[in-house]
Amino acid sequence: MPKSEDFDAFDLLAHIAFDQKPLTRHERANHVKKRDVFGQYGEQARSVLEALLDKFADHGVQDIEDAKVLELPPFDRLGSKTQIRRGIFGGVEQYTQAVRALEQALYELPQQQQA
Repeated sequence: MPKSEDFDAFDLLAHIAFDQKPLTRHERANHVKKRDVFGQYGEQARSVLEALLDKFADHGVQDIEDAKVLELPPFDRLGSKTQIRRGIFGGVEQYTQAVRALEQALYELPQQQQA
């Protein structure tokens, strides 16, 4: 059985306030992986976004929102923070938009829970 630390604050609040079944961060990440959310990006950008998704599953949304995460493994193998944002995504704004799209995909309800 999942422990409370396996859930994102969003899911805990939705569970308490609306009696909605909470999803663990790993379940949310898996739902995003099952959909082709990263299809519009090139191979390197998809690698970055998939690694961000793994960071979310392990630690939560705050880790993917902070660009300093790009200085840590496994991102450091792809280049510096600047090289990733400018070289792979085309600029800071494009990188930020990709992270926002990732977050939006994480918090969309899976089909079976929509009603």
